[in-house]
Amino acid sequence: MSEKIISIESYSPLEIYGVNDKNLNIIKKFFPKLKIVARGDIIKVLGNDKDIKNFEERFSLLILNYDKFGKISEDDIEQIMQSDNNQSYLISEQNNDILVHGNRGLLVKARTINQQRMVKSCYKNDLVFAIGPAGTGKTYTAVALAVKALKNKEIRRIVLTRPAVEAGENLGFLPGDLKDKLDPYLQPLYDALRDMLPTQKLLTYLEDGTIEIAPLAFMRGRTLDNVFAILDEAQNATEGQLKMFVTRMGRSAKFIVTGDITQIDLPNNQSSGLIHATKMLKNIHGIDFIFLDNRDVIRHKLVTKIINAYGRENN
Repeated sequence: MSEKIISIESYSPLEIYGVNDKNLNIIKKFFPKLKIVARGDIIKVLGNDKDIKNFEERFSLLILNYDKFGKISEDDIEQIMQSDNNQSYLISEQNNDILVHGNRGLLVKARTINQQRMVKSCYKNDLVFAIGPAGTGKTYTAVALAVKALKNKEIRRIVLTRPAVEAGENLGFLPGDLKDKLDPYLQPLYDALRDMLPTQKLLTYLEDGTIEIAPLAFMRGRTLDNVFAILDEAQNATEGQLKMFVTRMGRSAKFIVTGDITQIDLPNNQSSGLIHATKMLKNIHGIDFIFLDNRDVIRHKLVTKIINAYGRENN
């Protein structure tokens, strides 16, 4: 029998173990062959080497989750403990993995292997496509990379854009002026930025044009120099629109295109530019494609189950 000592001295034991050790007791249920004893900020684990290693990996990933969200829920524990055992999605906790120090102590970092591949690819390539289902962190990671580049003065501006495609709703009947009608389509981009930038700083950036959030149609005819540009929900861009966007690249520009090819809202007579691009651009040096899957989902545990259910129906 082997023994492993794990220290959580940088954290509050109450936050990690839960009230009356509620979190710890849930964790123990997933490792019936191990003896797990917690005393203060020390956890002693006894058992065979394989089970101990698995516990270390899962527990470290749980700590990463706490670093980002500042709490550990029962859903977090179950999702992490039940994740695919055939491939560890544990990533390094070193400080250089942090993309952005966000608001309220939030540390924004790649949390899965495919998210980390997306980050590394962006450092090496000027145009990256990140394709995967809902909840895999495509947009969030892309926005974090853009904010990091802005803070490091690697670029002068950030441009975030989405196609304004109606998903079962009628844009014309929404109240307000054009901005009021379009803002709901762009809300996920605002949400990500609010996590990563102080409110006043974000407002200043939006007012002076350092950060621009606009519908895809507004990109036509422009050249984006010294810009980090993100096209989100690219599955809803037509072939012509996607070609138009990627050809806006100016000098010293970084482009990320994100999308989910299982959620296309285009009319039946229009084909997705994202699907077309995967065929047309796949062998061009300087362009990379990162494919995320249900193992990268970091939302509620039910999201993974929902994606799997729809995936089975489509196969």
